[in-house]
Amino acid sequence: MSEPKMEELKFEQALARLEEIVRLLEQGESTLDESLALFEEGVRLARFCNDKLDEAEAKIEIMVKEGRIEPLEVEEA
Repeated sequence: MSEPKMEELKFEQALARLEEIVRLLEQGESTLDESLALFEEGVRLARFCNDKLDEAEAKIEIMVKEGRIEPLEVEEA
C-alpha cells in the first residue's frame, strides 16, 4: 500500500507520521541515509502542518471579523 501524497494528507495523519519520525530518530537505530531521509520527510510534514494551522487561523480570523463567532478572551497569569 502506498503512502498518501502530501496534498491528500489530513492534518492528523501528517502529525502522527511526524511524531513517528521523531520517535524513530530518537531511537538512533537508523543508518545515516535513513536518518537523513526521515529528517527530510519530517521537515516537509512540519511545513505542511504549519500551513494547515495557518489556514485554520485565517479562517477563524475571518469568522471573528464577520461576527460569526466571538473572539476568545485570554486571561493573563
